Amino acid sequence: MSQKNETPTLILSFLITAGLLLGGFWWLNRSTGLGFGWLKNVGNPVSTASNSPASGAVAATFAEVPKVPTGLLNYGGSTTWAPIRRDVDPIIQTVLPEFRLRYTNPVTGAPGSGSGIRMLLDNQLAFSQSSRPLKATEYEEAKQRGFTLKEIPVALDGIAIAVHPNLTLSGLTLPQLRDIYLSKITNWQQVGGPDLKITPYSRRIEDGGTIEFFAENVLGKAPFGSTVEFIPTTTQALRKVAKNFGGIYYASAPEVVGQCEIKSLPLGRKPNEYIPPYQEPYIPSSECSVNRRNQLNATAFQSGDYPITRRLFVIVKQNGDIDQQAGETYANLLLTNQGQDLIEKAGFVRIR
Repeated sequence: MSQKNETPTLILSFLITAGLLLGGFWWLNRSTGLGFGWLKNVGNPVSTASNSPASGAVAATFAEVPKVPTGLLNYGGSTTWAPIRRDVDPIIQTVLPEFRLRYTNPVTGAPGSGSGIRMLLDNQLAFSQSSRPLKATEYEEAKQRGFTLKEIPVALDGIAIAVHPNLTLSGLTLPQLRDIYLSKITNWQQVGGPDLKITPYSRRIEDGGTIEFFAENVLGKAPFGSTVEFIPTTTQALRKVAKNFGGIYYASAPEVVGQCEIKSLPLGRKPNEYIPPYQEPYIPSSECSVNRRNQLNATAFQSGDYPITRRLFVIVKQNGDIDQQAGETYANLLLTNQGQDLIEKAGFVRIR
């Protein structure tokens, strides 16, 4: 056969081979969801160890989570997690009655992320809930005790700023917020508001992970200023703000955004680039009710446009014992489709 006659055959063979290869890529993309996105991370690897479920694939419902331990299991920690303990954990108990969870307060001091991790290190808890990442000192202490700690993120949260509902102010930048809590800005007029003394409220830094997170990420580890008034609980602090025209307080966004007695302020990294922690349009206090409240701006939290966001962690003790199994199971439950739906209903932002 002449070379001229062979040419169409060669072209046809090439097209068939190319079609098979492209078909294989298409099937891989549909089956695994990988597609061609992996090319974007070449030279910029992303660690996924702490973002992955504790064991393998993610289940759809609580009932489908495998290897659930039985018995009474103590857990404790962050007060930010209270809505999850209220709205999610009872449903876990209904579906898995043998996986018995008991929230345990510290014998002395206030409950919080730090005290929960301390109790976990002291073998008082099977696992703990935290609104901040683990510290290097906590990793090291666990190592000295013969085990390791692992943080598994299960939800997104943010820090919202509460002020009096009648305060006229479009928002604050992060530097302005920092300077208010360092007592460098003491009058609302300095940030575009009325001529009125600012009264910053806070819980003490040893009272929880939210305060530790705020001190480290907003204040840059600087100590609170002399004008800051310390209040024991968020409930008490929000009541103070509702009565004090010049008051300001920060807390987990679900604890602030839906409140009718106060107003949550938009925040920005730069002036006039404010992002609200609530969905717009804003519902003023005069129109706010049990059935009509401001809702969390989940889109801005997920995108990172809102400037103060964080992850909520299950802290697992990796000791090869039932404690590790309990912590990993609890994280896996929250990472199911059912768990993420319930976390969203509790006021937080789903992580998957």
